[in-house]
Amino acid sequence: MNDVPGRRRRVWPVLVVASALALLCAAVAGIAASAAGAELTRGPSAAELRRASAEEVARRWRTWPAGRIFPQTVPYSAEQGGVERARRVGISPETACDPAVDARLRDSLRRAGCRAVLRATYLDALQGLVVTVGVAAFPDDRGADAAKAALPRGGRPAPGLKALAFPGTVTDRFTPAGRQTFSARRSGPYVVMVTVGRTDGRPAKAAGEQRPTMFAFADDIAAQILAALSAPVPPDCGSREWRC
Repeated sequence: MNDVPGRRRRVWPVLVVASALALLCAAVAGIAASAAGAELTRGPSAAELRRASAEEVARRWRTWPAGRIFPQTVPYSAEQGGVERARRVGISPETACDPAVDARLRDSLRRAGCRAVLRATYLDALQGLVVTVGVAAFPDDRGADAAKAALPRGGRPAPGLKALAFPGTVTDRFTPAGRQTFSARRSGPYVVMVTVGRTDGRPAKAAGEQRPTMFAFADDIAAQILAALSAPVPPDCGSREWRC
């Protein structure tokens, strides 16, 4: 059967349009593939690196070994001058927020999003003073800031961090009644609290007038533990510890 000349004339424009559409689709697909490839192979942006670093810091309370958070010894400036070292007596296996603080602080910590309070107890170099250090972890800086604002000021020991004593050691008489001062500091999503007493267990009211510098060493310990825990480090996106 012979083709009709008019029909042949109509077929050619259709083929031309179809070919053009096919080329256009191929071009679009190529551009999309190129963009996807560039997205998959590009390095992390500065914002992504900052976010990864902040997330790594916020996870340290549960990813770092307890001995890294609470070193065996911590240097501090001695009252009489020079540098001494506080020795760690023990670390609590308990990480829940409520048991670590007095009842009057629990609601404030919950509202701030408290994830954990890690505690350890140290002795000063002369073994006359005992300090319990508490690391409170929060989801972000804002939560930690809100929690710190709710803590007692002026060195009042209560309501505050509970004393952590270890039976069979020189700290076993460190009780809530023996707490003599309290302080706290914040950096990043962490608040580090310290409460200090005497190894003989005497309460503050029985200790008489105290020198303001007597318990200053506890702030040194808190500052060093907090600095190590909250200091950001450059992300290593190739490591399994990081999520970039």
